[in-house]
Amino acid sequence: MTKCEACGAALETPVACAACGALREVPDGASPFELLGLEPAIVVDERTLRGQLTRFARLVHPDFFAAAEPVLRERAGRNSARLNHAFEVLADSARRADWLVTALGGPAEDTERAMPQAFLAEVLEWNEVLEEARAEPEPDPRVARLAVELAARRASSLERIARALEPLPEHGSPALATVRRELNAVRYLDRALGEIESLRLARSERR
Repeated sequence: MTKCEACGAALETPVACAACGALREVPDGASPFELLGLEPAIVVDERTLRGQLTRFARLVHPDFFAAAEPVLRERAGRNSARLNHAFEVLADSARRADWLVTALGGPAEDTERAMPQAFLAEVLEWNEVLEEARAEPEPDPRVARLAVELAARRASSLERIARALEPLPEHGSPALATVRRELNAVRYLDRALGEIESLRLARSERR
C-alpha cells in the first residue's frame, strides 16, 4: 500500500493524506476506483461511493487552500476535479462498465462496432417513429410506449453486462468483446431515449 511521504500513514486515496492533510500530486494513470479508495468491481454501492466522495472532497476542497501557495491552490483544484470526474464515471453503470472493459484490455468502442442487423433495423424503426412524432401537432402515443420499451431494454442490457463482469474476467478475455457489444447497444438506446426526452421538453415549452 502506498504511504504518505509527509507522515508515513497509509493512503486511502492518491489525492491527499487523510491523516495529515498533505495534498499530493496524483500519479498519471490513477483509476477512478483508486481515486475514491475502492476496489475495481462492476457492482458499486451508491451510498459508499457518495460517502467516499464526501470524505475525500473535504481534503482537497479549493476553499480550504484559498490562502495557500499558488501551486497548492492549483493542485487542490485539479484533485477536486479529478475526484468529481471519478465519481461521475463510477456512479453511472454504463460508464463504469466502459471503463472496466477498457482497463481489462477489451476492445474499444470504435473497434467493436458490429451490431446484429435485426437490432439496427429496430433502431431505424425507432427513428421513424420519432421523426413522425416531431411532425405531429399532438403527442404520439407510440412515443410513450417506445420510451417504456427502450428503458426496459436498457435495464436488461445493464443486467447482462453486470453478470458478465461479476467477477471481473481476466485481462483480454473474449467475454469483454461481448460486453462491448452490449455497451454499444446501450448507447443506441440512450440516444433514442435522449431524443424522446428532447421531444417531450420541446412540447412542454410550446404549451
